[in-house]
Amino acid sequence: MSSEEYLVKQAVNGDQAAFTELYDRNFDRIYRYIYVKVKNQAEAEDLTQDVFIRALQAISSYKWRDLPFAAWLFRIAHNRVVDHIRKVSKEKRASLDEARAIGMEDPVQIAEQHSEVQELRAALEQLPEAQREVATLRFIAQLSIAEVAKMLGKSEGAVKALQFNATASLRKVISGERNV
Repeated sequence: MSSEEYLVKQAVNGDQAAFTELYDRNFDRIYRYIYVKVKNQAEAEDLTQDVFIRALQAISSYKWRDLPFAAWLFRIAHNRVVDHIRKVSKEKRASLDEARAIGMEDPVQIAEQHSEVQELRAALEQLPEAQREVATLRFIAQLSIAEVAKMLGKSEGAVKALQFNATASLRKVISGERNV
């Protein structure tokens, strides 16, 4: 039994210390994944916390299936991001001038401060969905090839090929050679 499997079984049985360890091991990867999707630090932090709250609430029904625990967390994260995007698209957004008038941070300044992240995000958006998902899980969430393969239901060879094509395409996009 792996240390992760042991921790999960302890957490399922109500061991808070075990769940805390799983939280510590996975928080950064889940946060980075969500941040790339929602493009807002505060929203990413809130959604990440919500993922772990939901995981804690559902841990007692978790069944070990020889998949990394992170795969379950990423499924919860993906669902939360989809729900969030649907909700945000329905909400009426304040204009930039209104946001400035009520003292919110200027999104333009934030974007300028994170220009490299923005450039990478834009490049990722130009990739086909499968390549974008593999690149996000491999490089942002820092999952192994095996973990990504299990999570996406693909062979490791397919993940490697998608990763290779994604990195080649990203190099071209970032260097300005051509659009994908």
